[in-house]
Amino acid sequence: MNITNVTDYEAIAKEKLSKMFYDYFASGAEDQWTLKENRNAFSRILFRPRILMDVSKINLTTTVLGFKISMPIMIAPTGVQKLAHPEGECATARAASASGTIMTLSSWATFSVEEVASTGPGIRFLQIYLFKDRNMVTQLVRRAENAGFKAIVLTADSPVLGHKEADIKNRFTLPSYVKMKNFEDMNLEKLSKSEGSSHTSAVNGLYDQSLTWKDVKWLQTITSLPIIVKGVLTAEDTRLAVQAGVAGIIVSNHGARQLDYVPATIMALEEVVQAAEGRVPVFMDGGVRRGTDVFKALALGAAGVFIGRPVVFSLAADGEAGVRKVFEMLHDELERTMALCGCRSVKDITRDHVVTEWDRPRISPRL
Repeated sequence: MNITNVTDYEAIAKEKLSKMFYDYFASGAEDQWTLKENRNAFSRILFRPRILMDVSKINLTTTVLGFKISMPIMIAPTGVQKLAHPEGECATARAASASGTIMTLSSWATFSVEEVASTGPGIRFLQIYLFKDRNMVTQLVRRAENAGFKAIVLTADSPVLGHKEADIKNRFTLPSYVKMKNFEDMNLEKLSKSEGSSHTSAVNGLYDQSLTWKDVKWLQTITSLPIIVKGVLTAEDTRLAVQAGVAGIIVSNHGARQLDYVPATIMALEEVVQAAEGRVPVFMDGGVRRGTDVFKALALGAAGVFIGRPVVFSLAADGEAGVRKVFEMLHDELERTMALCGCRSVKDITRDHVVTEWDRPRISPRL
């Protein structure tokens, strides 16, 4: 198949993966309205391109938490990647390094933080949950520090797991050859006797539903690494995150896998950016499939975007080479969009380069 854009990989992955595994990666919560909206919302944001701006040289590089990367596109935490490809997160880590960008490793990875670190140099963040057993968290964070990881991404939107009906219908469970390598001494499947997804039931048993912002403060006491909070969708939580001293915010609805009928992340982004008031960088994930999507997010104030499903689907289709191709295509698309909008660098992208459904009067003719 001739790959022309990122979405081509999903069709290939659907053919190669079992229905259970494909549905696990692809599906969203309940009616999957937010899953569709994460994509559809981008189409309601239009460009206001500038012309005759000398775009003979374009620079996509940017800085995230002091680390220079090749483009404002990074890898979101996506678990159990060995379901997609035998080399799983290790292949993804090599692709991220080769692409000059950041990989966020999921706590639920099928290769450990040490194994991923052993793939070679690279800027890597570790995503964590705050479990009931804080010792599990402490040990994992310290292992990440020792392995050279550069930041902690705290997923904060999961007091319980969302209701993914596809996983229940498929009775999703992990095959024997797939282990949660960061918690290898635990057999998660034996923690549950659920009639539906045994994996989901087991993981739910670990999550602490009593979490508050005080627990973010606790996390800061066990690590010197910067902490980014993931799952923010409102101005209220943005202000609380800033007060808690986080190093960054990721506007995220968990790939539409948690609460259905929340806004698309691109729709929630500007509210969060405005509430942050420049005090911390704001990133976003969810629905990004084109360089044009990246440009729109940057125009609305994002410091960068994270991608998840495109990584997993390209990994399933063509391993490390597939993930590298995804970043190559998104890089080229973003570069082309910047040229056509008159932007020579990421810093040149401003709110004036887009018009949204909530500010269409700005393009009305003046009478």
